[in-house]
Amino acid sequence: MTRTILHIDASARLQDSVTRSLSGQIVRRLNGNVIRRDLARPLPLLTEDWVNANFTPADQRSDAQKEALALSDELVEELVRADVAVIGLPIYNFSVPAAFKAWIDLVARAGLTFQYTENGPEGLLKGKRAIVAVASGGVPVGSEADFATAYVRHVLGFIGITDVEFIAADRMAVAPEASLKAANDRIAALAA
Repeated sequence: MTRTILHIDASARLQDSVTRSLSGQIVRRLNGNVIRRDLARPLPLLTEDWVNANFTPADQRSDAQKEALALSDELVEELVRADVAVIGLPIYNFSVPAAFKAWIDLVARAGLTFQYTENGPEGLLKGKRAIVAVASGGVPVGSEADFATAYVRHVLGFIGITDVEFIAADRMAVAPEASLKAANDRIAALAA
């Protein structure tokens, strides 16, 4: 059976982006049907209308509320269909790009990607894998100053994706050749 890969790029840079290059290499290595989502085309931020629509039971939503949630529903469906999410994620100012946070806000939906239980929240997207290609100028991935990777691991786990692997090309402003070599070596070693 052919796997489905959701390929997400969050870099604002369309040319010469390290994370776009790395995520593309990962997708080619995995070889499957690809759903493409480029966050350089901005997603809308949550609004009061969106929040009200989201908290209205699905069978009671007006046409305007259904329209307000249409893109979010599409993004959730992409995640549901995917076996693997490959995410190109630069670190901007110690954290994730705003475009990626907007994507998270649109896919983290009670009843669709997680649910509340007596034991706390439970992710509904279990059995999926995420591979995140991370690049930074100076922040070492996993360091005290890296707020991006811990956030990504947490929020993906919150919606049920607990198999999360990071491939880092960090400190690109300090040691670009060594950083890219390490990231490329990790990609070459990925289990397809």
